Amino acid sequence: MARNSVFSSLLERNPSPTTARLLSDLVPPREFESSSFTNYIPHAEYSSQAVASEVAKAFALGKSVKKSLFSRGQTEPEKLGIYLDGGFGVGKTHLLAATFHAFRGKKAFGSFIAYTSLIGALGFASAKEALSKYQLICIDEFELDDPGDTMIMSRLLNELSASGTRFAATSNTPPSALGEGRFAAEDFAREIHGISERFTILRIDGEDHRHRPTEVSLDPKSDADIEEWLQQTKNASLDSFDSLLVHLSKVHPSKYGLLIEGVSRIGITGAHVLDDQAAALRFVSFIDRAYEMQIPIRGSGIDLTKVFRADHVAGGYRKKYLRAISRLGALGA
Repeated sequence: MARNSVFSSLLERNPSPTTARLLSDLVPPREFESSSFTNYIPHAEYSSQAVASEVAKAFALGKSVKKSLFSRGQTEPEKLGIYLDGGFGVGKTHLLAATFHAFRGKKAFGSFIAYTSLIGALGFASAKEALSKYQLICIDEFELDDPGDTMIMSRLLNELSASGTRFAATSNTPPSALGEGRFAAEDFAREIHGISERFTILRIDGEDHRHRPTEVSLDPKSDADIEEWLQQTKNASLDSFDSLLVHLSKVHPSKYGLLIEGVSRIGITGAHVLDDQAAALRFVSFIDRAYEMQIPIRGSGIDLTKVFRADHVAGGYRKKYLRAISRLGALGA
């Protein structure tokens, strides 16, 4: 296999995307490019999965939903949005992407973080103006643990709804919350006050079909191991943990996807526990983008899944940290 003697550095990249480019990235991740209602296979033992699929499909096609799905055979008035609520691995993102693909009209698909990053990059007024051109906005992993961002998104949904924009969203319940109040529909309805009654809340039961472990760890590699692994492919990057963190502080999170665009593998040396929570949350956003693009990551120093302080993980951003740990485990396996 061909080997490279030199790796690229993410520090050399300073993306400056246009608004058009930022908007063009609002599509389902590679993993869900082919998601449809046809290839969503609900588990027979969890009837809520089939119900969610049927209701989401009707919503995407602009059809009235029959109340017989829930009770008696009346139809429900047309809804402004749907909210898919459930634990990890029950197919929420698959159904969200299927809704996106089935909808006929101008549409956008992004994570909650992608939209808040867009607002941060453009400003609220400009982001609202840009998104007002879309007839459907799909929001994956709606955050309910960050009061500031949640308030911004609630305001955006309320103001866009006035012009007829429709929405589809999922919850962001982490694996560790399974069985302990994992459904967040009441929180979601409270946070989007004003239009919550126009959302159909769909609770999806089930087990994690990916059987993703709730406790994740990786074997830390040596610097030599990292370089040997990176040499097995083209377009790999290698940076020290500290230098990468400094660079991430200079790049807006909305640009992290462009920062790693075209990179095949990411090597990080000298990983250590992060005392600075702002740096930790930037690293979380970086991992989110890498996961969406399915770019493998390996690190030396300590186990990359252990870089977040225990008190940070237990704090207000717990869901974000747990998601990042799970994704680091998947990317580093």
